[in-house]
Parts: sequence; C-alpha cells; structure tokens
Amino acid sequence: MKVLAVLYNGFKAAIEEPRLLGTVENKLGMDKWLAARGHEFIVTSSKEGPNSDFEKHIVDAEVLITTPFHPGYLTRELMEKAQNLKICITAGVGSDHIDLNAAVDHKIQVLEVSGSNVTSVAEHAVMSMLLLVRNFVPAHEMIERGDWQVSEVARNAFDLEGKVIGTIGAGRIGYRIMQRLLPFNPKELLYYDYHEIPPEAESAVNCKRVGTVEELVSQCDIVTVNCPLHEGTRGMINDRLLSAFKPGAWLVNTARGAICDEQAVAKALARGQLRGYAGDVWNVQPAPKDHPWRTMKNPLGGGNGMVPHYSGTTLDAQARYASGTKTILENYLDGKPQAHQNIIVGAGKYETTSYGLH
Repeated sequence: MKVLAVLYNGFKAAIEEPRLLGTVENKLGMDKWLAARGHEFIVTSSKEGPNSDFEKHIVDAEVLITTPFHPGYLTRELMEKAQNLKICITAGVGSDHIDLNAAVDHKIQVLEVSGSNVTSVAEHAVMSMLLLVRNFVPAHEMIERGDWQVSEVARNAFDLEGKVIGTIGAGRIGYRIMQRLLPFNPKELLYYDYHEIPPEAESAVNCKRVGTVEELVSQCDIVTVNCPLHEGTRGMINDRLLSAFKPGAWLVNTARGAICDEQAVAKALARGQLRGYAGDVWNVQPAPKDHPWRTMKNPLGGGNGMVPHYSGTTLDAQARYASGTKTILENYLDGKPQAHQNIIVGAGKYETTSYGLH
C-alpha cells in the first residue's frame, strides 16, 4: 500500500532538532513503523503543478497525509485521478485544503487530529492581541534601529483590561482564548457561533452570545477569528463587514487566511479602520513575497503582527499531531473504529458540522 505525505522542508533545523516531526526530514516519526509493516511511504514537499510529486503519486496512493502548514490542495479534479485513494489524514487541525464535498461524493474519508493544536493556537492568539494592543512590534523595531522615542510607541499603546473582546467561533480554540483572557479583566467577552455554549461554560468565562457577526464586530475593541474555512466563511471579513467594525479595532486571525479578504484588510489597516491585524494564516501558503499582509501598516507605521503559519506547530503540538496521525492510520490499517471527534468526512457523508451545516 502506498502512503503519500505532503509535509514542509525543515532543512538544517529539522536535522538539528528531531522533534520537528512535521517535516520532510523527520517524516512524522512514522517511516520505520510503516516500513516494518511493509508499506511504501512517500514523503515530499513538492506539491504545486502537474509535475509535482504530489500529483505524480496521488494517482495510486491509498492514503494521503497532509498538513495545514504546507497544504497539498486536493481538488475534485485530482480526486478523479486518485483511483486508489481511500483516506485523507490531516496532520493537525483544519482540512479545508481538501475539497470536502468531492470527498463525500467519492466516498473518501477525511480525518484530522482534533484537539492537537488547541492550546498552541489559543496561546498564539492571546500573544498576538498583546503584541497589537501594546504596540510591541514598532517598539522593538525602534530599539533595533538604535532609536529611543517613547512617545512614538506609547501614543498607540493600550491595555487589554477594560476592552470588549469577541471571538468569531467559540469551539475548542475560541473557548480556550476566552479562558485565557479572563485574568486580563476585559470589559466584556462576546462570541458568535451557530452552536450555543452550554450555560455553565458561558458562566465560567462570563461570556455572552450575540446573534450576528455584524453585531459582534460593531461592539468589539478586539476581534479574534476562530472558525473553520468553508463556503460560508470564505471571504467573510470583507469591505462590507470591516465597515461595521469599531473604528480603530484590532483583528487577530489564527484560523484561516481566506476567511479575510486580503485587499480589504490591507486597505482597512492603511486607513486606520483597523488599528492592527495579526495572525499566522494566509490565503495562499507559502505566502507570495509580494503579499500585501507582509508589509501593510496602519497610518502610524505599525499594526502588523503577521508571521508564518506556525501557531499550531510548536514542538509540543507536533508531538500531539504526529502521535494522532499514527493512531488514525493504525486504526485504518487494522480495521478499527476511529475516534468520532477526528472524523470530518466518513463513508460518503459529513460527520461534523464544523465545516458548515450540512
């Protein structure tokens, strides 16, 4: 049986740090195990175009392992060619790089390692809020330049305390963000989600549900995006919705880049409608060198907290998603049932509402 994994190159770092399991070099720690079971294991970073290893090997692979950090985009067209493909496993969380409707039609299972990244991403989101609100990046850049002008950075620095903070999506990550924000004593924690949090969980973080995303953003000083990417959320944060934000709000997106319109965000930041934008997710990964989010600034020359997609791939998270990927694959090989929370698409149908209501 052929198992195809599309991972990112770790180069020297992966050789020096074997805990970088999600790299081509370290192969999720599964190469010897799969070889001992007699399976062919192809690991590559080559994923773009008809001559890529991805498109070459997908035609006869039975198992595809991908990662949100260097996604191999599995389209309906590629599925038509993948006659042997039975299961797709996301080493991490977030399977929007797979055409899930096509997977349903082709009866290809799609699973991910649910919960493997939740702590890592929640911490990154809170860190990003602090970076923006405290105007940290321009302050650090000032020090690197050899300058020292406190007023230039303090003029756009604030506290988290007393702010209204809202999350679009209140699942495993969104809820953990609210838990971590509580000690900062925000004025109010709001959430928008089509699933209501149980009353006892709402009470535990003192949060309140709002009925529409427009209602949420109009009240918030800080908005954090924590929903999956699907037909209903792609391009959701666009010119129209950004115009409903409080002037000078901060926006943090550690969910998926394509939930935000890249040009709309850049323009909103440039004119000061947004005071800052931060995150680690991009609508195309790796992001092109000329992507506007790399260099966009607010009118005072700050407000950009963008980094590569790594919030959910800390060494701790990699240990969790590598172990979870192996368990899912082992269950498949041995004909054992999968943990229900990991199943996105089962045998010809969705098994979750995380990617929209079906």
